[in-house]
This record gives sequence, structure tokens and C-alpha cells, in this order.
Amino acid sequence: MTAATAFAPGSIGNVGPGFDVLGLAVDGIGDSVTVTLSSDAARIESITGRDAELVPLDPQQNAAAIAAIAFLRAHGDNRNPILSIEKGLPLSGGLGGSAASSVAGAYAAARAMELEPSPAEIIAAALEGEAAVAGRHLDNIAASVLGGLTISRSVDPIDVIAVPVQEEWWVAVVSPNVRVRTKDARSILPMEWERAGWVQQMANTAALTHAIASGDGELLSRALDDRYAEPRRAPLIPHFHDVKRAAVLAGAFGCSISGSGPSVFAIAANEEVARKCTAAMQLAFGEVASTAHAGPIARKGVR
Repeated sequence: MTAATAFAPGSIGNVGPGFDVLGLAVDGIGDSVTVTLSSDAARIESITGRDAELVPLDPQQNAAAIAAIAFLRAHGDNRNPILSIEKGLPLSGGLGGSAASSVAGAYAAARAMELEPSPAEIIAAALEGEAAVAGRHLDNIAASVLGGLTISRSVDPIDVIAVPVQEEWWVAVVSPNVRVRTKDARSILPMEWERAGWVQQMANTAALTHAIASGDGELLSRALDDRYAEPRRAPLIPHFHDVKRAAVLAGAFGCSISGSGPSVFAIAANEEVARKCTAAMQLAFGEVASTAHAGPIARKGVR
């Protein structure tokens, strides 16, 4: 039996205005998956780490297992994966936990086959895992695979773009101890929106992408402005507006909801400012317990 272990970083979905389009990988947090190939039935041997008790042990319902099986079958391998999963990301936390597990599962399966897969092959298999638990979107997956800032231009066919990151900016993330399911957070968003709103949203998304690619912090401050999801999801997160204000006052370029929440992220110029932001954001959450992470934008994806 052959085995391999992969680590995939966590990520910020949407990155403010880029709903289902932009993803930003964060260093220092993520999920690890070990895959051993076997002629036995697929199974999950162990799940440890954050929220481990909430992650399904059934391989038919587990994102990492689904993605690993999808990669094996796509490459004509009829063996099954035996998985061990180490969760560094919360479940339903808005940090791309299901995407990171899916990406790590697919990549570990590839390496257990002694293949060096293309990003497109990993993304395709990981999408099967992500779709089963969170929906068919690529923003977190692309960032976990490629690192940095990514654009998911199309899901079918898969078309993702890695955006060069100019500066050594940091990301501050605070996760309150509340649960927001991705599917629930999506259900409250309108399927149609007035033209003025989506024109401004497109402008902000394009400007934010240029700001990160060029290292323009002042532009980032103006562009990190989500008019679509944030106003509707903010009520799901206690003290959200206080937390956002605290991050900006602590020196962040801007602050918004990470993915579908409840995690809140801020982008800062450096480590010192990022750590000030996490402290201020946690304080603003008041009586709501939270965990925090500060890390640079991850330059590398799954490995």
C-alpha cells in the first residue's frame, strides 16, 4: 500500500466584493490529509483537530474522501483511499475548511499514485468534494490549490487565474464561536439584484484585484466594499459592525466577512498591524468567545 500526506491552506472566500469569484490563501492555517491506497473499501481512519467531532466519518459524505475518490476514478485507478484527516480549520467557519480538505484529499491521492497532477486536475476532483457539502463554487478551492489571490472565471468549464501578489501583506482573521452553514448563508442572498448594485460590485472587485496585484493599499481601502452579501449576512454575526470598525481603527486597509462567515477578516500592511487588528477585533466581539489567526498571504497552495 502506498501513502502520501498533503497540506492545503485555508482561504478567504469572496475577499469582500468578489462573490464566488475571488479567493485569498492565508498562511499558517489549513487542513492535512493522509491517503493510503488500498483494495479494501474506502474508509476514514481518523479525524483529529479543530471541530473533528463534527466532520462526517462516512466517506460518502466526507469532502476529503469524495475528492480523493474522484481523483482516483478520473485517472483510472480502482483502488480506494483510507484517510487520516487533521483539521486546522473550523467547520462552517468561513475559512474554506471543506475546500482545503477536498484539495488536500485530492492531492494526497495523486501523490499516493506517484503522480504530479496539474492544478486543473486537483481543482476538478476537489470540486466534487466541495459541491457535496458547500456548493459548486471554486473561490476557496482555487486559492487552496494555487495560493495567493485567485480569480475563478468559470466553473464549467473550470477556468481559474492566479493573480500575482505584490506586497507582503498580512491577513487578520477572527472566528466567533457561532455556526453559520454555507448553504444557509447562501439562501438569504437574492438571485437577482438591481443594475446599480452589480455595476458597483464589479467595479469594486476589479479595483480590489488590481490593488492586491499592484500593492496599492489606498485603493484596497476603497475597493474592499461588499454591497451584496455583507449587508445581508452581517445580522448572522454578533457585533459585526463593531468588529469591522475596530479593525479599521487598528490600521487595517479594510475588513469584511470571510466567505459565508462567521469569520471576519482584515487585510493589513504587515504583521504588527495584523496582530493589532486581531486583538481589537476579538475585543469588539465582546461576550462572544472567538479564536484569532494572523498570517501573511500564502504564496504557495497545496503541498
